[in-house]
Amino acid sequence: MKKYILWMCTTLFLLSMGGCSKDFLDKDPLDRLTGDQYWKSKADFDMALTAIYGQLQNSIFSYGSPNWDVLTDNGYGQHNYNGSQGIVRGEIFPSTGGYIVDIYNACYSGIARANIFLSKLSAYEGAELDAAARSRYEGEVRFMRGFYYYMLYACYGAVPVVTEPLTLENQVQPKAAEADVLAQTLADLDVAIANLGSTLYTSGDGHIVKTSAQALKLRVLLYAAYDENGTPDPALLSEASTLAKEIMAAGYTLTPSFESTFRDGTQEGNPEIIFSIKFLAPNNATPMDQWYGDWAVVSPLPNLFNAFEPGDIRRDLTIFDKVVNFDGVVHRPSNNVPTGYGLKKFLTPGLIPYGYSTQSQQDWVMLRYAEVLLSFAEAENELSGPTQEVLEALNAIRLRAKLDPLAAGLTKEAMRAAIRKERRLELAFEGLRYFDLKRWRIAEEVLNNVKDGILTYRFEERFYHWPLPQTEIDKSQGVLEQNPDY
Repeated sequence: MKKYILWMCTTLFLLSMGGCSKDFLDKDPLDRLTGDQYWKSKADFDMALTAIYGQLQNSIFSYGSPNWDVLTDNGYGQHNYNGSQGIVRGEIFPSTGGYIVDIYNACYSGIARANIFLSKLSAYEGAELDAAARSRYEGEVRFMRGFYYYMLYACYGAVPVVTEPLTLENQVQPKAAEADVLAQTLADLDVAIANLGSTLYTSGDGHIVKTSAQALKLRVLLYAAYDENGTPDPALLSEASTLAKEIMAAGYTLTPSFESTFRDGTQEGNPEIIFSIKFLAPNNATPMDQWYGDWAVVSPLPNLFNAFEPGDIRRDLTIFDKVVNFDGVVHRPSNNVPTGYGLKKFLTPGLIPYGYSTQSQQDWVMLRYAEVLLSFAEAENELSGPTQEVLEALNAIRLRAKLDPLAAGLTKEAMRAAIRKERRLELAFEGLRYFDLKRWRIAEEVLNNVKDGILTYRFEERFYHWPLPQTEIDKSQGVLEQNPDY
């Protein structure tokens, strides 16, 4: 039976009511539970944990992740979701809006939920939670908080680090150094790794497990490993390589069919998925098939289509040419397909024809084994060159794509190019390309040379860190400092 996390919204109302007595303000509301009435039982903590998982269903973190690739040489976003077109054109300012504001707000909203949960867990004195339950709760919530701090670190660099619930007295926080944001991210993930069970994700009933936290930490380590010149830190790469080997020994495998990881009906029990964000129709559905199959929200660029080698099955499983076609079952998008190509990778064949009534319930796969193999190959090649282990990891992915294996004898530089190409093709539209270009410090080189984009690309050195939203700067009354060059 498909597991899923159901949205639960919690809202804090701050009321200012002139002419009311203090006794009136001190009364508890009659239509909702207060903080003193909640957090009394295991069921309360389970509901709150559900709400924390639900925060990940924000489209920015889940089914809208393909839109990140329209900021890159992979695609074009004709509908300008999250202000993507301005970012592509280099129109990045503190007041830009879109992603610049959305990521900041969504991450701190998630962090706030996590901090409240952890505070209440620490204060809980009831008998319903034993040490094992407390440890598991903390591990899952620290994973979530670590994810949000990673996104803030990758997008903005230096931001406030908040690890306790905020009040009116401490709600304005100064920035922490970029290194401190990274340290908090890794500390949260280390607690998650230490606290969570060693079962594979397929046996975790949709909950985060140890290997989920390890896989996220691996992603963070690789992002942090490269300096401003694109030179990797051997110590971070060594830690990443060791961590990848632990995950590789845990029992995950590549699924024989590339597309099964992304299709509803073949995701439950999938041995490649290390963590996914759950959905279930009709009450917890998404517009994924409508967005990508009918509206053509994301349009792959011709240079990506042409980057696939002849015979690579991933090309036609990732990209459709003008019309969606699943073995003769055809859907013609109602919107224009401006590049001539559309995104097929995450579509559900059985839901054709796609439209407003389409209820998509395929899970969003955040972490999967193919990324672990690519990350291991990258870290190990930078450390030791194209060893046999590197070759085997990369060839496992190529063989599934029906490509010939790479032969031994490549130079370190040639292997680096091969790994980066495989990473682009294998993980296309999974929301990672923009961050790869940034961490390798090649965003300027790649993006400013896109020749087939609908827009004119412009990436500047300062864009490696986005500005903090001007609204946050204004609210802080001078406490929160803007990033340099903005």
